[in-house]
Order: sequence, then C-alpha cells, then structure tokens
Amino acid sequence: MSFTLDELARISGARLEGDPDCNISAVNTLKHAKEGDISFLSNRHYAHYLLSTRASAVILSEQDAIDCPTNSLITDNPYLAYAKIVNFLYPEKISNGQIHESAVIGQNSDISAGVTILANAVIGENVKIKTNCYIGPGSVLEDNVIVGENTRLIANVTLCHDVIVGSDVLLHPGVVIGSDGFGLAQDKGKWLKIPQIGSVLIGNEVEIGANTTIDRGAIEDTIIESGVKIDNQVQIGHNVVIGENTAIAGCTGIAGSTSVGKRCMIGGGVGISGHIEIADDVVITAMSGVANSIKTAGVYSSGVPITDNKVWRRNIIRFKQLDETIKKILKKLD
Repeated sequence: MSFTLDELARISGARLEGDPDCNISAVNTLKHAKEGDISFLSNRHYAHYLLSTRASAVILSEQDAIDCPTNSLITDNPYLAYAKIVNFLYPEKISNGQIHESAVIGQNSDISAGVTILANAVIGENVKIKTNCYIGPGSVLEDNVIVGENTRLIANVTLCHDVIVGSDVLLHPGVVIGSDGFGLAQDKGKWLKIPQIGSVLIGNEVEIGANTTIDRGAIEDTIIESGVKIDNQVQIGHNVVIGENTAIAGCTGIAGSTSVGKRCMIGGGVGISGHIEIADDVVITAMSGVANSIKTAGVYSSGVPITDNKVWRRNIIRFKQLDETIKKILKKLD
C-alpha cells in the first residue's frame, strides 16, 4: 500500500515542504532509497548522502532541509517522526484467532477469543491467555502463567510457572522469563541449590529482545515495570526491579536484588553488581561496570576505550604503578 506525503505529515506531526500528493510506499536509507521511498536524517554522520539521495521524501530538521533536493518533512525530532511513520507503513500482524492442531493445551486453561497459537506450542495447566494474543511456534507457557491482552510471543519463548505478563508486550524469539535465579549456598566446599520460590511480573507495553533471560525471584518477585524496553541477550538476575520506561541495550548483565529507576538508559555490555540502587533518569554508557549505588540522576561512565595496543600496554603498566607512585609523592611532601 502507498500513502500520500500529506497523510504521513499529519501522522508524524512534521511540516510538509513539497508535493502533498507524492505517493510513499516504503522506508529506506538515504544511500539506497529510490522513487516511492521515504528516508530520514537524524545523525550528522550520514549527512553527505542527502545531496545524492533518490528518495521521494526525507524527514529532517529545519537546518538540514536547506540542502534537501526532494520533498521534505521538517521536524525538531526527525527520528521520532520516522518512528511514527515506519509504524504506520509497517503495522504488526494481527492475530487470526486460530490454534494449530499440533499445539498442546493443558487442563483448566482459559484461552480468550482471538488468541492465535501456532505449531508445537505447549500451554500448561491453569494458564490464562487474554484477548488477541499471539503465541508463536515452539513457545512454552508453564502452569499458572497469565498473559495480558494483545501480547505477542514471536517464537520459542518460555514463560516458566506462575509468571505474569501484562498487555501489549512483545517477546522476541528465545526469551526465557522465570527461570531459576542463581541461588546457591556453600556446604563444606560444595554448592547447595536454594529453591527460587518467587516469580516474575512484567508490566504493560514492555519489549524484550531475543535470547534475553529474566530470573524468577528467590522469595519476592522480579519486577519489570510498564514501558521498559530490553535489547537482545540481556541477563537480569533474581529480585531485580526495573523502573518504568527504562531502556537496556544488548549484552548487559544485572545481578540479583538490584533496583534500577525510571527512565534510565543503560548502554550495551554494562555490568551491574547486585544489591545496589540506581536512581531515576540515570544514563550509563556502554561497557561500564557499576559496583556501587547511583543516587543522583546524570550520565555515568567507566572502562577504558580502545586505543593503539602499544599505547594501551604502556598505560596499563603505568596504571599498575600508580599506587606506588602516589605513595612516593606523598612521602616527599611529608
């Protein structure tokens, strides 16, 4: 399907400069766009592609619109306008309400109208799946799971027993929610497993990326509040609480009993220790290690960025000598 540029301007809230009747049917990059495509410029790194783009329209800022060779949608936030348009042009598939013959459904489960369950899905006993949900192929919902309206499990998603998932949630392939937390006690040099008797509560409008795992609570529940967005391959330990509208990038690990505030942004590969608290509106840049609580909003970083190997080796040697060097300086000052 195609839509006029005037329609897309109204959807995005951007100001239209050019032909309102121009037909748009797809989104593409500035470099590879062709006639009928709309593109966007929100990162100056790609600005050099603007002059040569073949897109029928470009979403961009007032400043960049001066150099735009084609129709434009002008806005203070091009990336947000792009997000609104791409959601409109590429809507999510709607559940068809069919249950595949190979699906297994346990006793006393309540499957509401409009729920789609695809091949080889396994639904345990006393499961409640509310209206218009999509349960993808190979997914497993263990006993006593509850899934809210319009929630989508793409494929091979596992919800362990007693997990509760809210409405309008999107779980990508391989997500595991409610597996046992890492609870162990030492007994004469051996490890004794501690039963994890809590569960996991997922709020509304949460998105969780592929192969991310969220452990069930040891006693109380692990909680992911509404609006949280979690990338691929993230590990969240038992009894963690993630506040509303926080975003967590890929390969981050959060140890048990940590509380992360609302509207935080956590970069890729961040490691967060257990039993600490992170305030609302905290930004942690990629590859940082967080060992202590963060009590004030702001941007926090750690780690050493990549550099030339010879320079890195010299810096590491000097870092190892730092304590001894400071002691010598202090001794001379005395």
